[in-house]
Amino acid sequence: MIGEFMPNRPTNQFAIANSTEKSWFDAVDDCCSQISSNMASESLGFIYSSGYSKEQVGLICKRLADQITTGGWIGATGVGILRNSQEHYDEAALNVMIGDFPENSFRIFSEVVTDLKEFYQTHCAWFQSNLQNFAVVHADPATSGLLELLPSLSDMLGGGYLVGALSSSHEKPTQIVNGRTSDNVSGALFSESVMIHAGLTQGCSPIGPHREITKVDKNIIVSIDGRPAFEVLMEDIGREFVEDVSLVSDRIFAALPVVGSDTRDYVVRNIVGIDTDSNLIAIGDRVGIGDPIMFCQRNQFTAKDDLIRMLRDLKKRCGHSIPRGGIYFSCLGRGRHTFDDDSMEMKLIKQEFGDFPLVGFFANGEISHRRLYTYTGVMTLFM
Repeated sequence: MIGEFMPNRPTNQFAIANSTEKSWFDAVDDCCSQISSNMASESLGFIYSSGYSKEQVGLICKRLADQITTGGWIGATGVGILRNSQEHYDEAALNVMIGDFPENSFRIFSEVVTDLKEFYQTHCAWFQSNLQNFAVVHADPATSGLLELLPSLSDMLGGGYLVGALSSSHEKPTQIVNGRTSDNVSGALFSESVMIHAGLTQGCSPIGPHREITKVDKNIIVSIDGRPAFEVLMEDIGREFVEDVSLVSDRIFAALPVVGSDTRDYVVRNIVGIDTDSNLIAIGDRVGIGDPIMFCQRNQFTAKDDLIRMLRDLKKRCGHSIPRGGIYFSCLGRGRHTFDDDSMEMKLIKQEFGDFPLVGFFANGEISHRRLYTYTGVMTLFM
């Protein structure tokens, strides 16, 4: 229930449209019929789609731009896309959201690669006249060096806060920028005149103590706390998994605590291999000697509790104001795989915030602040 949340609905809420027409042409026209074509020149459009080919996504962008004038478009494809109270899987679906922003308060960027020199040269004049609060980032999961690129991009924005996600698709994951498709990293930079609230919710919960990696070869962990890594894993996760090690791959993960975090933050990585003969475990990231590690379990109940915690924290920060619009990026491992098939994740958001314009998608990875996460949900509210 909304409870004591006393809404002060803004007069300039974002415009939003949705269509599940199988034809991309009909989907665009359906969305355009729900949104005024007379949007402000300083408006920014967000496009999230599923069930259309990369070529069709390009045509969607062009037709939208032809019918609705904005200051630009950004977006991505998802195996599933979402909007307030509804998740769309396994079907053609198109969500469009357009928001008005102060003059010169955002700048679209495209085709970021590992070397940020060209990116800086392109946008340095804008950097010099604006303080960068944050950026919305859409990235191809195949982008080389992405783990190093994100903190470098944040540093270049003066410590800017990044929110975003890695595109997903049953075919070719695709990013959208300025009415065309993109194969690298793209999105929008925002200045200090755009007020947001952002939050992160974990989909996994720790089941063991903080430990220390004491011997490792790249991503293969040999020992933890001076003991064989597999032995420590079995000790922490419990008898159920000791008796059936095959359950580990779907339900148990490595959690790497973020050093210096005052919120006990951690990033989750898959356990990609177990060698019971040599007592080794391999995880989906490189780690080093002395790095902290713990183990965690994906659990519907703790994921629900942490989502509600995040939402209530955001609601408290909003005070009596309803967001003008929002974007939510959720991991492919969440949604129907963690909650249920009845759009429960999105219904929990509506339960706390009521109706407001909200779009997003289910991603191959989620970006929050300066790191790439998995099994998380990242919420951004525009105030």
